[in-house]
Amino acid sequence: MTERTRLPEQGETWPRLQERLGALGANDVDWRNKKSAVYVFHPGDDVISVAKEAYALYQSENALGPAAFPSLRQMEEDVVGIALDLLHCPEEGPETGAGNMTSGGTESIILAVKSCRDAAAAKGMDVRGASIVLPRTAHLAFDKAAHYLGLEIRRIEVTSDFLADPDAMRAAIDERTLMLVGSAPCFPYGLVDPIPAIAEVAREHDIWLHVDACVGGYLNPFAEREGVAIPEWDFRVEGVRTISADLHKYGYAAKGASTILHRSAEQHRHQLFQGDDWPAGAMTTPTVAGTRPGGAIASAWAVLHYLGVEGYREKTRRILEARRRITQGVEALGMRVYGDPRLALMAFGPAEGDDLSIFGVWKGMHDRGWFSGVVQAPAGIHLMLSPSHDEVADTYLKDLGESVAEAREQGGKQEAAPTRYA
Repeated sequence: MTERTRLPEQGETWPRLQERLGALGANDVDWRNKKSAVYVFHPGDDVISVAKEAYALYQSENALGPAAFPSLRQMEEDVVGIALDLLHCPEEGPETGAGNMTSGGTESIILAVKSCRDAAAAKGMDVRGASIVLPRTAHLAFDKAAHYLGLEIRRIEVTSDFLADPDAMRAAIDERTLMLVGSAPCFPYGLVDPIPAIAEVAREHDIWLHVDACVGGYLNPFAEREGVAIPEWDFRVEGVRTISADLHKYGYAAKGASTILHRSAEQHRHQLFQGDDWPAGAMTTPTVAGTRPGGAIASAWAVLHYLGVEGYREKTRRILEARRRITQGVEALGMRVYGDPRLALMAFGPAEGDDLSIFGVWKGMHDRGWFSGVVQAPAGIHLMLSPSHDEVADTYLKDLGESVAEAREQGGKQEAAPTRYA
């Protein structure tokens, strides 16, 4: 059993603590060398510097108190307004949109599910044990939300091309189904589900449709401007009620920053918590967290304004080029990419009938300093590409070729998937 850490009797100097902090990170993945394809999104040192310095300027401010910090209220309104505009929420009429910044995609998803549940309860529905119908590829954050909120998850098998199956989802609906989910894109394969077809099912049954664009919310709009063809996925699609989109992914803001976006302010009110049965008076909070770090809000605001449309398009072009080159290289090595990913995420594995141990390949890449995720059923290597990966794509493919050759020489059955920390 490890001995418990205790507070030192005397404080240490900052130079000494700085040295110790560096030593603690000695075994962390070195994402700065552009060899990590998960957890960190490397847009360039200039963007990282903007995100860091903006965070530091507001690191002590607290968005729990908008009256005390109107700066944070204004910045959050600006960020949400930018997001609603990028995701085509109408500017006029009852559906002008609303939303908030959150700590990350999981919180955004929990708030979407909570809003849906409470809206149904307000109409008189007994929501205890009510269901969410979603494809097998949807993020596990929905399972977490259901666990917290007393709901049931119904995961539906996807089609042979790894996309959500609207007909199978329709068949799983009953009178106690609250929500349908589609991804834009899904995390495992980087594929955009057929949101218009899922929305048609949602409209038929008057069911809330949430689009999980935690990965794609701040990437898809610019990929589309670069000519990437994907199904409509945002508020352009009638029936989409909420969208989650992470700023700390392809918005390149400091962690943790995401957005939960609603089609209407009327709908958004079901997201709020309100209470007053205690000595300190009434409290209204829009998110799961009470205290919200001002630094995360300021960082997102600063990076959005620093990059602008053209900056995001340039970063997106670099991602698309890296994905194109890696896809071609993977196929040249006799492997296959799963589905038809057109954005920043992809997964690849052995061709049909090939006994190549892809997790053996993953280990070979890991031994060469590359850090990435994996997928299962089918087994594969998972990449989440950043703009900086266009600088190392050729090196990646060279090392991949060597790792494939080693795995073939070693042979053997497919190992268990490496442990994933998510």
